[in-house]
Amino acid sequence: MRNLILFTAVILIGCSSQVDIDIDMGSISETEKFHALLDKEWKKGILKNPEWATRLGDNRFNDKLNDESYETIVKRQGETRDLLIDVEGIDRSKLPDDDILNYDLYLNGINKRIQGFEFLSYLIPIDQMGGIQIGFAGISDYMPFKTVQDYENYISRMEAFPIKMAQTIDLMKRGVESGWVPPKIVLRAVPDQIQSQFEKPIVESPLYKPFKKFPESIPLDTQQRLLDDVERVLSNDVYSAYRSLFTYFNDFYLPACRESIACREFPNGAEYYRYQTKSYTTTILTAEEIHQIGLDEVARIRAEMMDVIKDAEFKGTFDEFLSFLRTNPEFYFTSEDDLLDAYRVICKKADAELPKFFGLLPRLPYGVKPIPDYQAPASPTAYYYSGNQKAGRSGYFMANTYKLETRPKYEMEALSIHEAVPGHHLQISLAHELENIPMFRRYGGYTAFVEGWGLYSEKLAEEMGFYQNPYSKFGQLTYEMWRACRLVVDTGMHALGWTRQKAIDLMLSNTAKTENDVTVEIDRYIAWPGQALAYKIGELKIRELRSKAEKELGDDFNIRDFHDVVLGHGAVPLDILEQHVDDYIQSGN
Repeated sequence: MRNLILFTAVILIGCSSQVDIDIDMGSISETEKFHALLDKEWKKGILKNPEWATRLGDNRFNDKLNDESYETIVKRQGETRDLLIDVEGIDRSKLPDDDILNYDLYLNGINKRIQGFEFLSYLIPIDQMGGIQIGFAGISDYMPFKTVQDYENYISRMEAFPIKMAQTIDLMKRGVESGWVPPKIVLRAVPDQIQSQFEKPIVESPLYKPFKKFPESIPLDTQQRLLDDVERVLSNDVYSAYRSLFTYFNDFYLPACRESIACREFPNGAEYYRYQTKSYTTTILTAEEIHQIGLDEVARIRAEMMDVIKDAEFKGTFDEFLSFLRTNPEFYFTSEDDLLDAYRVICKKADAELPKFFGLLPRLPYGVKPIPDYQAPASPTAYYYSGNQKAGRSGYFMANTYKLETRPKYEMEALSIHEAVPGHHLQISLAHELENIPMFRRYGGYTAFVEGWGLYSEKLAEEMGFYQNPYSKFGQLTYEMWRACRLVVDTGMHALGWTRQKAIDLMLSNTAKTENDVTVEIDRYIAWPGQALAYKIGELKIRELRSKAEKELGDDFNIRDFHDVVLGHGAVPLDILEQHVDDYIQSGN
C-alpha cells in the first residue's frame, strides 16, 4: 500500500474478455490506430495485473496474484520501450484536439516510466508504509464472496502466496547487492508488522475473515470443505511464507540497511531525487526553490496562527498554546467509536454543502472505517481507499484510531474534508465516472493534482461553513502548515543535508500535531522521497488559478463552474490544468 489513497498511475485502459487484437494498421486512421493501441495495452495490463483487475471489478483472474519477479520486471521494461516505439509511430498531427492531449499525456507517462528505469527503487518492495507484510492481509476487501468459486479463487491466491513472497525476498536481496536499501530507522515497525500476520490463531487472521460467515446458498458440507482448505493453506503456505520473511528481514535485511536517511545516498541519488521531485510536482522546480517556497509559506501561515491564538484569547506564547492543545484532555476522545462517529457527523455536514460548490458530483458513496490494527502504528493519521462501482465497493475514509491521545478533535474537520468530500473521494470517484476521457486518465493520477486538490479542499471548507471556532480553525492552519513544512523538511533531508531530528523539530515547533504524528510523518518522507512535496505545490497552483479566474471574470465568475473545470478532465499535470482554466477564462464561462 505504497500509495496512501490507492490511486495508481498505471497505463491501463478499458477492459474486455479478449486480450489479443488483430488489426490491420494500414487500413485505419491515426485516431483509430491510437485508440486501438490504448485498448490493446489496457487488456494486456489487466492480464498482467490480476490484483488490479479485481479492484476494477474484473473477476476473471481472481485466482491469480501479480507476477512481481525480477525477471518479469526486466521483461516489462523492455515491453515499455517497445510501446514507446509504437506510440511514436502514430502521427500526432492527424489526431483531433482532444486526442492530442490524450496522446501527449500517454507518451509523457511512458517516457517518465522509462526514465525511472535508471533507478532501482523497485528493489525496495517493503517499508513501514507498505509491502507484502501489510498489503496481502487486505486482499479479501476487494474480492467477491458469493459463490463456491469465489472462495476457491481466494484459496488459490493464498496458495500462490509463497511464490510472491519468494519474489519479494529476491528483490530485497538484489537491493542489498546493489545499494538500494531503505534507512534502518524507518523500518523499526516492520518486524512487528510481519509477526502480526502469523502469530495469531488462524481464525483471528484477517485473511480468514471471509470464512466466518458463508452465503446461505453454499451447502454446509461444502462450507466445511472450504474451511478445511483455508486452514490448511494458511498454516502450511501463508504462515510459513510470513515466517520466512520474518527470518530474512531480521537476520539479513535489516542489518544491511543504511544508517543515512537522505535519498542522495542511493546510487546516483541526487539525480533520483530530481526525478522524484519532477514526477511528484509535475514542475521543473529545483529542491532549493521548493525549500524557499516552503519557508515563505511557513512564515505566512505562522502569522495567521498568531491571529487565531489572539481570537482564542489565550494568554501565553505560541509554544505554550501548542502544548495546551497537545495535552488538554478536552481535545481528545477516549473511545474509538466516538472518534469515528464524530468523523461521520462532519462528513454528513460536508455532503449537504456540496451542491452549492459543484455542478459535477460522483454517484459512488463512501464510508468511514478505522485503519486495521496491524497497519495503524506506522500509518499516517488517515488515508483514502478508492471504491469501484462495477466491483460494488464504496470508497472509504480510513481513520487511524491508534493512540487516541494523539488524534485531536481540532484537526478532524480539515482531515475529513481532505480524505472524503470535497477532497479525495469526490475528486477520485468523479474522475472514475467521467466519460469524456480515456480510461488511462480516469484511473491514472498525478499526485500534485490529487493531493493539491485535497489541500485546496481544506481551505474551501471555510466557505462551506466549517472552522467556526478558533481551535478548529487552528487545526486547519496546522494542516496547511504541516504541508508547508513538508516542502522544507523533504528537501532539507534529501537534498540539503538535514538530520531527521532537525526535521522533527521544525514540524513540532510550527504545528499542533503530536510528537507521534510528526515522527510517523517524517519517517514517511524519508521512505518516500519527493511525494510530500506534491500537496502544497499543487494547492498553490489551484489557488493561483482560482484567483486569476476571479480577477479576470469578475461578476461572471461562478465557483461551481470553476470547480467543474478543474475536476472535469480527471487528474492532470499542473501546466495542463492551467491551460484548462485559461480556456475557461477565455470562453467567459
